[in-house]
Amino acid sequence: MIDGPQIPPAWAGLEGRAPRTVEVGGARVGRGSLVRLHPRGTGDVFDRALDGKTATVESIQQDLEGGVQLAVVLEEDPGRDLGVARQPGHRFFFSAEEVELVGPPAEPAAMSILVAGIGNVFLADDGFGVEVARLLAQRELPAGVKVADFGIRGMDLAYELQEDYDAAVLVDAVPRGGEPGTLYVIEPDPAQAEGMLDAHSMDPVRVLGLAKVLGSLPPRVLVVGCEPGVAMTQDDEELLVELSPAVRAATLEAVELVESVLADLATAKGQRAEEDGR
Repeated sequence: MIDGPQIPPAWAGLEGRAPRTVEVGGARVGRGSLVRLHPRGTGDVFDRALDGKTATVESIQQDLEGGVQLAVVLEEDPGRDLGVARQPGHRFFFSAEEVELVGPPAEPAAMSILVAGIGNVFLADDGFGVEVARLLAQRELPAGVKVADFGIRGMDLAYELQEDYDAAVLVDAVPRGGEPGTLYVIEPDPAQAEGMLDAHSMDPVRVLGLAKVLGSLPPRVLVVGCEPGVAMTQDDEELLVELSPAVRAATLEAVELVESVLADLATAKGQRAEEDGR
């Protein structure tokens, strides 16, 4: 008898979380650190082109063998924003032995939180989460908060959730029968994600199910949702790259709501730390 979803062999080595920082030359390197690249490959043209380049560490990831790699984005890459958004061809992977820290050592953040905007910008109000992520990226947020637009890349988000986050806030259009533009804060029941393995779905619960199959979820996962006014599907013949007026108006309120959620998460973690220290 098979109980629950089985981990595909190619994903079996992904269990466990990557560390938030790694040691390089006696100093700590983490997300946002500036490094110089020194590939130790075969010396091919690609290695020579990257040797000596400076890059920013976008994330620290654990590979299938349990080794740790740094995902970096080149400073001089004109498409570096695509690298930050995890688009192919704009991120490169190096071991800790292949980089040199050229900026200040990474300071461990008191809390690490992912804010993920999800949705399809070509399906009207389904692009709500993407727009909120764009607005949040322009705000000054607490240390340790990472904002990313995952669009419809459910697999990428599931992998990202394997990193060492204390919490994740998913921002998405969530139809619940309310008035268009109504905002919700939902804490999904992890049990609802059991058995939901779908690498191509961007439904938040299904993404959580995929993340659980890959290995783990952050201790807290919240969804900041908005009631859509215009619902479209991928089967619709026409595309609509605009939010409805009610949902457009709700994006600014949603930014403030996410900031409030972040503050509440930080307060809760601080209270738990105090209780653990007693």
